[in-house]
Amino acid sequence: MKYLKITFVTVVLLSLSCMSKQNESRSQSDVVSVAAMKDVMWKGELYGKVLLDTLDKSGLYGLGPVEYLKGELLIVDGKSYKSEVLSDSTMSVQETYQVKAPFFVYGNVSKWDKEPIDNSVKNLKDLEESLNIKATKFTTPFVFKLKGTVSMAKIHIQNLPSGSTVSSPKEAHVGQTNYTIENEAVEIIGFYSTEHKGIFTHHDTNMHLHLITEDRLKMGHLDRVVFEEGMQLYLPK
Repeated sequence: MKYLKITFVTVVLLSLSCMSKQNESRSQSDVVSVAAMKDVMWKGELYGKVLLDTLDKSGLYGLGPVEYLKGELLIVDGKSYKSEVLSDSTMSVQETYQVKAPFFVYGNVSKWDKEPIDNSVKNLKDLEESLNIKATKFTTPFVFKLKGTVSMAKIHIQNLPSGSTVSSPKEAHVGQTNYTIENEAVEIIGFYSTEHKGIFTHHDTNMHLHLITEDRLKMGHLDRVVFEEGMQLYLPK
């Protein structure tokens, strides 16, 4: 009987230890992807597959396009933004959770480690090379963010004409509108993964990033950027 009691206590302690380790790994941020970019681009599945208002908003970060490719979506620390094209030079940015996405990636992060990016990191290629090294301490895809000033950034907003059908990336990008940002304070939310090409990253990169200006007046998918010195990188603890 004594042996059985010791065995039971040991099992309980081991179970608690495992649960603690699982919780520690989850604190790095578990990334969740809903549907896949490739199903939008190649199969034309443009309809909304997730309503953002159904997500846990605590420390929430996420990005994707608006259903039917009528805009871009970004969630920053529990606040959800939707951008839409008004003209070739103007856009609207609205704070709302009442919107759906045909694919979406998100994660909940409560604590961050902050560090300045190296002065040699000037653009997206440099950033990805830096993250390829830093990613070795993560066992899963992860969300990251950057805050600071950019000398220049190119962003786009999807604006597919109503009634369009899509069977290729070229068709999916019909109506896409590009915008240039210069010398502005911004926040950039990104998702990194080596295993999700075609799911939430394009085939030629491990990153998917959206940018929003500090004044929350401009937001879109980030295509190009030139970082100013002093940019801060945040990685989940």
